[in-house]
Amino acid sequence: MNAPMNPLTQQLGKYATYHRDPRNITTHFFGVPMIVLAVTSFLSRPGFELFGLALSPVWFVVAAAAVFYFRLDVRFGLTMTALLIGAAFVSSFIAAQSTLVWLIVSAGLFIVGWVIQFIGHYYEGKKPAFVDDLVGLLLGPLFVTAEVAFAIGLRLELKAAMEQVAGPTKLRQLDGGSPSLSK
Repeated sequence: MNAPMNPLTQQLGKYATYHRDPRNITTHFFGVPMIVLAVTSFLSRPGFELFGLALSPVWFVVAAAAVFYFRLDVRFGLTMTALLIGAAFVSSFIAAQSTLVWLIVSAGLFIVGWVIQFIGHYYEGKKPAFVDDLVGLLLGPLFVTAEVAFAIGLRLELKAAMEQVAGPTKLRQLDGGSPSLSK
């Protein structure tokens, strides 16, 4: 009898089932950060003051996302919170531009990021994970962060557990031929 999976393995394993083609995973390294930056940029307006602190809606979303990530895993919670705070700070500079510049940059990042994502999912042959579960929108950035960790030799026990759920990564042949293994 198998031991129950921890929530991090369960969530990332489920998300990974939509992401087994290395080309799709690679597109996520570009598309997901662009989308995160776009969303944080959109949420960086309007600004307001609360108890002497300059705030915008982005800080409430960052706090809520941080709680989500910390509930899954402390180490990834710290990493994701730091990355989101960094994105929020960069976004505050975008939001400080004229309304036209803010909208063009934010919308441009959002649209190009999603185009890149859909190209990756074309190679995958599967729809994006968020179509079946909106939690996938929060798992995308975590998945990319986990893949970076795996690439530098960290959290390999998590990678093995994810592959137990989702299987190994492999190229999907687009011309009807047999796929070749990449890992």
